[in-house]
Amino acid sequence: MVNEIQVKTILNKHKKRDEWFLDDYSVNPYYGCPFNCVYCYLRGSKYGENMAKTLSVKLNAPAILAQQLKRRALKGEYGIICFASQEAYIPIEAKYEVTRKMLEVTLTSRFPVHICTKSPLVLRDLDILKELDTRAILPEDLRQKLNRGVIISFSFSTLDERVAQIFEPGAPAPEERLETLSACKNEGFLVGANFIPVLPFISDSGEQLDAMIQTAKAHGADFVLVGGLTLFGDGPADCKTLYYRALEKYASELVPCCKKLFRTFFAPPRAYQNELEAKSRRLCTRYGMRYGILSSSV
Repeated sequence: MVNEIQVKTILNKHKKRDEWFLDDYSVNPYYGCPFNCVYCYLRGSKYGENMAKTLSVKLNAPAILAQQLKRRALKGEYGIICFASQEAYIPIEAKYEVTRKMLEVTLTSRFPVHICTKSPLVLRDLDILKELDTRAILPEDLRQKLNRGVIISFSFSTLDERVAQIFEPGAPAPEERLETLSACKNEGFLVGANFIPVLPFISDSGEQLDAMIQTAKAHGADFVLVGGLTLFGDGPADCKTLYYRALEKYASELVPCCKKLFRTFFAPPRAYQNELEAKSRRLCTRYGMRYGILSSSV
């Protein structure tokens, strides 16, 4: 069952621009997500163990967004809007079209966007995104560096179909995401692969990263981003609990390794994260890929 709700606000303004995704704002057309990625940081008591059972659609989101963007535009407060910190292209979007209507509003106000998704449904909206790519007004400090109004990136934790079925049980298969990435690139968009999060002892090795970055390039990605896993909470519906449960089923011998890596913290040690980035940058240099949307591979 889908809850149809009304909201008072939809546009979230960040205190500062996100260094990786370049967004100044974010919007979420829906609450909940049927992709049910066990590592999702949004998990917890609010959504429960099965996020597909707590779906809500924000029916008035396009109208509210129109009001909020009009005020921002009048003040010249243009910035990149991320669609979305939660998935904006969940299957019910095919029926409700809230994301599409919000993109239409965004085009009217000429705000640039970064679409972060795992879904091929984004292909439906390439007509709007093409127009927005040329018409959007970028923040002044990005105009020479970016010079386009749309970024589309696809998220992966692994390219292994079997692993994905365990840790991302409701999400489109990695191969389907790669094909969608290629389709967007063929339409002329700036596209990237977000290997976030890579899974410790599963998809974070040098060999795995090498294969992922090579595959991203082969499918037309302009850039890659690589980030480590974060695990929050100890409740029955929290991502740390659900991740260790899934890991036990996948490879029980990795559970103590993972717990030793994380200890009592929500993220691996800084040394792990630095090495992950260093390996990724070296591989990007090797294959002539950009590490990051704007930065070079060196």
